[in-house]
Amino acid sequence: MSLEFSELEILFLQALALMTTACLVVPVFKRVGLGGVLGYFASGVLVKWLFSASFSGHAAEELLHFAEFGVVLFLFVVGLELTPAALWRMRRDIFGLGLAQLLGCAALLGGAAYALLGRVEVATTIGFGLALSSTAVVMQLLDERGERGTRYGKKAFAVLLLQDLAIVPLLLGVEVLGAQGEGGAQGSGLGALAISAAAVALLVFAGRYLLTPLFHLVARSELRELMTASALAVVIGAAMLVDLAGLSYAMGAFIAGVMLAESAFRHEVEANIEPFRGLFLGLFFMAVGMSIDLGVVAAQWHVIAGATAGAMAIKAALVLGVGRIGSLDGASSRKLAVALCQHGEFGFVLFGAAATAGVLSPELGSTLIAIVGMSMALSPLLFAAEQRFTREEPEVLEEDFTDAGAPVLVVGFGRFGQIIAQMLFTTGVGATILDRDAERVREARSFGFRVHFGDGSRAEVLRAAGGAEACMIVVACGLATETDQTVAAIQRTFPDTPVLARAFDRRHAIRLRQGGVERIVRETFDGAISMGASVLEELGQPREVVRSVARDVRSRDLERLRHQIAGADPTDLMRVRPEPLRRS
Repeated sequence: MSLEFSELEILFLQALALMTTACLVVPVFKRVGLGGVLGYFASGVLVKWLFSASFSGHAAEELLHFAEFGVVLFLFVVGLELTPAALWRMRRDIFGLGLAQLLGCAALLGGAAYALLGRVEVATTIGFGLALSSTAVVMQLLDERGERGTRYGKKAFAVLLLQDLAIVPLLLGVEVLGAQGEGGAQGSGLGALAISAAAVALLVFAGRYLLTPLFHLVARSELRELMTASALAVVIGAAMLVDLAGLSYAMGAFIAGVMLAESAFRHEVEANIEPFRGLFLGLFFMAVGMSIDLGVVAAQWHVIAGATAGAMAIKAALVLGVGRIGSLDGASSRKLAVALCQHGEFGFVLFGAAATAGVLSPELGSTLIAIVGMSMALSPLLFAAEQRFTREEPEVLEEDFTDAGAPVLVVGFGRFGQIIAQMLFTTGVGATILDRDAERVREARSFGFRVHFGDGSRAEVLRAAGGAEACMIVVACGLATETDQTVAAIQRTFPDTPVLARAFDRRHAIRLRQGGVERIVRETFDGAISMGASVLEELGQPREVVRSVARDVRSRDLERLRHQIAGADPTDLMRVRPEPLRRS
């Protein structure tokens, strides 16, 4: 008995294969430290190999076009985090470093292509196509490592933004090269640029004067799904507008996001878009893996491997120099080079357009697309290798610590540290506050708090912040691992200074105590004691009884904690419980 499936059933089976493979493969890659992006790439290659009959080359290409919506949503979310003023401050990096990277890489890679192929138009197309990097891959990897807000992360984004802007003139250039000198190409190119400029102006106008009233109207309906639909409609509408004008659809979504960055609805829109962004971006990475023609790779593996390694090495070397010119230190320049050495998703678009225009032969176009896909798949591996096998250089302190040296040093100015600082300042106790989140430091300063930027897990930062003069150091970091690293640095640098550390749970408290920290505050425990006391008071228990119960629970828990630190069996310590309260 043979099974025959309808087109809809085949579509469902393909979706099932993609989702199942991703659910099995991606967690494994995350667990071994290779990251989710490479897991999605591997999932796409595996699906293409296992279900080659269902996923033909044409089907994989259609899936890639569909999944590019993930890049559109991604750049929209990125735009939401950049106000027009912040974007203006980045103009030097965008048009300075970005232009230097694009033209420099295009010249070097184009020169190498000319030496091999001997045709100017082909070499020019290859040079600019391979000079582009992947916005989706780089920004996702920066997010996974928490480095989007670092100096090199911001410069990487500026370079990528210039590349996204450059895709329009590059596509026009491919059309001109394809025309091979026929009349009208220049005029049509200038007309297309004029239409593109008009589309951007229209989008900026709509974003400034129409989007906020639209979301006000939708918000009055109090229907959450309508807000989500409105956000998606804005993204799709902006992308389609600029696409019809010949611009990059992702750039349209980015501009719409920037226009909404100062809106009161920014966080609501971002929360509604986020699930779709993650899903479609993962699908995009899988589609890139599926787009790699395994037959072409098998037949020309030596050419593809050599060209991929050579092109990535050339890009890395040039970006390293660009980073140093852009005032980055050696470690940050190296990270920038690793981040931008791969080729990007717009390479698929450019090489596809060049093949259609006759600039590239179909065979050369397929080889170049395979090179782009292989480089994107290798990028997460290079990120992981750079992080694991290179030695971090000491951080260069750019902060002015001349006013440091207060009696108390507070490391961490999140929701926990802010309350501690307010209590200290209210009672007139001086405190030096340190935090390694640059955005949080800037935000705190806008509210009048003097917060220093620096990583409290580094000895030189602690010394500069006045740790040697402090009577006590309070560790109020937002992550358990960050707390452990900071405590260890304090104990190495100032072993005689009292440390009061924030513990996140019982296990963390035990780990800190076993590490030598005597003064610990467990945020969950103390919060639960306070809430339990409130419950008893609401039920009518006398206040002195509530206080007695709180002291009893606290003392019993402290005794259990001491036994657990000493290695006793926790189950033996839970048998004695407080006597039940009498109802008053």
